[in-house]
Amino acid sequence: MGLAVFVLLAALEIALAVWTCAKGRDGSQQRKARLFVRAIQLVVVAVALLVPAGQKWRFVPVLCFLALLLVIAIIVTLAKRNKTGKPRKAAGAIASCVACVLVMGALLVPAFVFTGYAGLPTTGEYQVAETSAILVDQSRTDPFEQDGSAREVPVHFYYPAATEDHAGEFPLVVFSHGAFGYYQSNTSTYMELASNGYVVVALDHPHHAFFTTDTDGQTVIVDQGFLNTALDISSQDATKLDPQELFAIYHGWMELRTADMGFVLDELESAGQSGALDDSWFMADNNGDEILSILGTIDYSKIGLMGHSMGGATSVQLGRERSDVTAVIDLDGTMLGEYTGAAGGKLTVNEEPYTVPILEFVNWETYNELAEGMEEFRAEGSKYPNDELMRNAMDGYTTTVRDTQHMDFTDLPLLSPTLGNLLGSGERDTEETMTIVNSVVLDFFDCYLKGQGAFSVQDVY
Repeated sequence: MGLAVFVLLAALEIALAVWTCAKGRDGSQQRKARLFVRAIQLVVVAVALLVPAGQKWRFVPVLCFLALLLVIAIIVTLAKRNKTGKPRKAAGAIASCVACVLVMGALLVPAFVFTGYAGLPTTGEYQVAETSAILVDQSRTDPFEQDGSAREVPVHFYYPAATEDHAGEFPLVVFSHGAFGYYQSNTSTYMELASNGYVVVALDHPHHAFFTTDTDGQTVIVDQGFLNTALDISSQDATKLDPQELFAIYHGWMELRTADMGFVLDELESAGQSGALDDSWFMADNNGDEILSILGTIDYSKIGLMGHSMGGATSVQLGRERSDVTAVIDLDGTMLGEYTGAAGGKLTVNEEPYTVPILEFVNWETYNELAEGMEEFRAEGSKYPNDELMRNAMDGYTTTVRDTQHMDFTDLPLLSPTLGNLLGSGERDTEETMTIVNSVVLDFFDCYLKGQGAFSVQDVY
């Protein structure tokens, strides 16, 4: 609806500019035309306010403000109706048209692209609090920076607000976002876990994240080279690319990300066990006492890793490499870290057993493609890393949600259905999907991190 309103208003504005630029129009005629167009635009906005889609809270302020601007424009035009004056020149008419369309776009498009999503209801007993910091890894140089600066990893805490009398009680879950994602990609999941007695740390991977902030307060956006490479690979059949080159790309991505996630885990454990924050911690809000209080509530013998897409791959790989990880969840991520090299024109895959309990979510489209084509894929001598790992997992589970696509395992379609559809959202209601996902995630971690009951999961929801 938002796009339709914008198109109608812009079309009327353009029509007015075209009419004004025509020869033989005097000032009086131009004012009457502007008055007529503004009145029609006001009617369009009024109708939009009356329909259910326009009555949603996020639309009402924008539409009311736009209506007010149109009313003011009508009043100004009426006040000049008896005045004689020079007709507006073509250049002025075009400039006015462009300015009006830009204003309407600036007002309307964000309001209709973004929903004002405020999260899903939580089921736990705890109120959830949030805070953040940036961890600076002096042992690594950021490969995306040209000044030799150290790698910085922002961390964002979601935790039970009542931290007193809970020393060493809450399991820790660390989350990694997908390629050109951001730390808030699965906020509903973090909130659900934290409300049920978990400390969740969502980290940003600078230059892999869509945007984040560094210790200087500067915004760090996604690296163009990384973005282009990831899009190029996803837009074509990766099996047709040179395996050696493809492996080098995957290995580089995983090496950077697992180092980020591993560094965060090391710092959390070190600070939590020592009761002190070292020089790696940067806190713009001077919230060191708050963070130490949070770290004191964590049971470091119970650590879960999870992530979406490339973040899921990161979690899976680190779960294989570290002995302190208790359970892993992969939200629709190809397990890129399981590729071990290339031979015979094909990528080779790790065949060693995966010993950490693992839960894999697969989108509906991929689930069906794998079910139909995996035997043929194996017959060709190729191996899909997820398939190989799950077949060799000592305690592994795979599930899917019907009619979902890749972004339905994040909160993005709830925040912006437009962006969700652009990046991959299916017909299943995303709120329903994320409610299912969050419930299954909680059950899995309750079983493996808290020792509560036996875990079971449906193949399809």
